[in-house]
Amino acid sequence: MRKQKIEDLIRAQFPKLRLLEIDDESHKHAGRQGQESHFKVLLVSEDFNGQTRVQRQRQINELLKEEFSSGLHALSLRILTPEELSKAETFQSPNCHK
Repeated sequence: MRKQKIEDLIRAQFPKLRLLEIDDESHKHAGRQGQESHFKVLLVSEDFNGQTRVQRQRQINELLKEEFSSGLHALSLRILTPEELSKAETFQSPNCHK
């Protein structure tokens, strides 16, 4: 399953991981039900201290490059440090046009 593969890759890459939530949102997208193509990821790690939002997202996109080439279509990311999490608001994916 793609969700498990994403989790395994992230856990292996970020040793200071504090929180990882991965939600398959494929069912919310027309024609994508059951395809494991759209995911929402909340990732909290001290590994991201001192990095910009773009640097964090680039790391995850590079890590999941093979998944994107084999059917992963969209990834909604929220990547935080533990300190940022304590100040964060609720994380919701943007609406998809059907």
